[in-house]
Amino acid sequence: MKFRSVLMAAMCATMLLSPACSRADHTKTDYNHQIDFGSYHTYCWGKVTVSNDLDADRIRRSVDEKLQEAGWKEVASGGQVTVMAKDNIHTEQEAETYYSPMPDGWGGGWGWGGWGWGMGGGFGGESMSTVTNTRMGHLVVDMFDTQSKKLLWRGVSRGELTDKPAVNRKRLFSDIDEMFRGFPPKGKRQ
Repeated sequence: MKFRSVLMAAMCATMLLSPACSRADHTKTDYNHQIDFGSYHTYCWGKVTVSNDLDADRIRRSVDEKLQEAGWKEVASGGQVTVMAKDNIHTEQEAETYYSPMPDGWGGGWGWGGWGWGMGGGFGGESMSTVTNTRMGHLVVDMFDTQSKKLLWRGVSRGELTDKPAVNRKRLFSDIDEMFRGFPPKGKRQ
């Protein structure tokens, strides 16, 4: 009986935490491991396609700062690396289902073999589903070798947007900081 209570508590905790975890901001990077980033010293900007022109300038300034901290120099055109950025603002839907208490508390049971979700089992209580719309933003920053046009590096951030522009700006700068932490990648790997 004690094991069953612990199992139910763990399952409830997982269900409660999952929506919160799915809304956390995420920043990831990847790069071509065959490239020696130490051989690049100049960059220029290619296309920056974002939904807010003010953000285009913010992204450029923030990325410029990070690349220049890494010792790279911006040139008007013909840099060794071409940097591009694109965002995507959209609404994601999240459905959550809540169950009313069962007639005997948790006694109706969960699991297999007659105390669960299968035929003749189940909760015995009522369920209610809600749908939440969340505004999400994705930012992708790409770096291409200007001459070969091959992708060298990609940074991607994904996060929930708020109705407060100052908070969104702060998150944008934080995500770019996170993308460029440890940039440029050290050494050529096989």
